Amino acid sequence: MHTLAFYNTENFFEAHNDISTATDKKWTARRYAEKLDNISYVISKIGEAATNKHPSIVGLAEIENQTVLQNLVDSKHLKGCQYKYLYFPSKDERGINIALLYDRSVFEIESSKPYAVELKDKFGTPEYTRDILLVSGVLEGVKIHLIVNHWPSKRENDIGTEYKRLAASDKVSEIISSLKTKNLKANIIVMGDFNDNPTSKSVKRLVNEFKLRNPFETLRTYSRGSTNNNRQWHLFDQVMLTESFFEPKKNSLQFKIANIFDADFLKNSEGKHKGIPNRTFKGTTYHGGYSDHFPVYIVLKKQVV
Repeated sequence: MHTLAFYNTENFFEAHNDISTATDKKWTARRYAEKLDNISYVISKIGEAATNKHPSIVGLAEIENQTVLQNLVDSKHLKGCQYKYLYFPSKDERGINIALLYDRSVFEIESSKPYAVELKDKFGTPEYTRDILLVSGVLEGVKIHLIVNHWPSKRENDIGTEYKRLAASDKVSEIISSLKTKNLKANIIVMGDFNDNPTSKSVKRLVNEFKLRNPFETLRTYSRGSTNNNRQWHLFDQVMLTESFFEPKKNSLQFKIANIFDADFLKNSEGKHKGIPNRTFKGTTYHGGYSDHFPVYIVLKKQVV
């Protein structure tokens, strides 16, 4: 069995000698080392209860650069996992990007390509956000296509930012349409932090247009999600799949489970924020936690009979 996960790592910048322009907070070598240890440990544990091993593939958000990724794969928690990474810098205004970790012993990449999401503000000035990453490869003899996302952020006034996520949704639609033109039965997995819930228009129209399955629709409750804002749970982090993963065919990859990796060690243990993600910073105060998001994951199993 294989775990495929997605994790928004919350402003994962390497250590610099000055104040990061992206976070405007003092970021020291010691704090970076602590963050690196925390994130690598989390990744090593995602889906372990179901598969007894580390994830085969992990989509990542809020990664600064390749140095962070190299430090991750070299870390004590991941150095035995045979991870390699894919990374393409984008023009994102915050200087954070998406990336992909993959166990090279089980997943062989055939092609990869970033897609820019073209945005303009109300004055017609270009705005820049994270690219969308398409990775095609072979997992246990089965060709799959991964579309990794980190869509533009939601603000208090959702009307003012929704068009950005709809633009990202349009770009994903273009990518899926292109893949399906070549193979109507293509095995496609769309993962990411969509900054929208499963019921939001930007997500639902992808599900409806391409008959995707979104197993995370049933996981969000009033007391559970992947991120928490003003004491309200959201499930912005999701994984969607084409119907092909649910059809019992020989030598196919079959969907088994989906879940939020919200282990107790990832949560605040006391106070008014008890039970929500223990993050690295709260405002300008350093907490030394993990991230403001919980990872999410699915488990696939090879169908041989």
